[in-house]
Amino acid sequence: MSGMERVMAGTHLRAQPGRRDFLVQAAQALVGVGCAMALRPFIDQMNPNQGTPPPEVREVDLRLIEPGQTKTVEWRGMPVSIRHRTWNEVRSARSVAISDLPDPSARNEALAKSATAGDANRTKAGYEQWLVVVSLCTHLGCRLATGAASPFSEGWFCPCHAARFDVSGRVRSGPARTNLVVPPYTFLSPTRLRIG
Repeated sequence: MSGMERVMAGTHLRAQPGRRDFLVQAAQALVGVGCAMALRPFIDQMNPNQGTPPPEVREVDLRLIEPGQTKTVEWRGMPVSIRHRTWNEVRSARSVAISDLPDPSARNEALAKSATAGDANRTKAGYEQWLVVVSLCTHLGCRLATGAASPFSEGWFCPCHAARFDVSGRVRSGPARTNLVVPPYTFLSPTRLRIG
């Protein structure tokens, strides 16, 4: 074998391992990146919370809700129902004895936890015809049906597990054991409501 042939053969042999080395290194790099991406969610969950997001505020025009109707809006990722109750519904809700309720607690974020579930503690004074509640079933968090979607003309009904809530958002029957939550809200005017 001449010197030139030896040089060519040596070059050829050295080129083969160089390509193989590159492929091995590229594969190892891809495995490393894949492992890092797979571990990222686990590492992120160990970081302390970056603080709570500012509370979302939602304003609602009440002129669009007729007596006896319910309008549902999204607030902080939850459905909030605003019911324009008729005066008959208000009288009916106010006539219920606390002892007849499965949950005697008002569940109103604006009141003390010890407040009872009387209708006056679930609405604002001077605006008794307006009821504002988070319309998620307190049993398993299902979205509640109201109005025509509900087999009951009054209140809310859980189509999944048959929990039933009255026109004051209080649990009356079914597997749910607690009343619907009354979120923080204020009246900006007689026809405008701010949730949050």
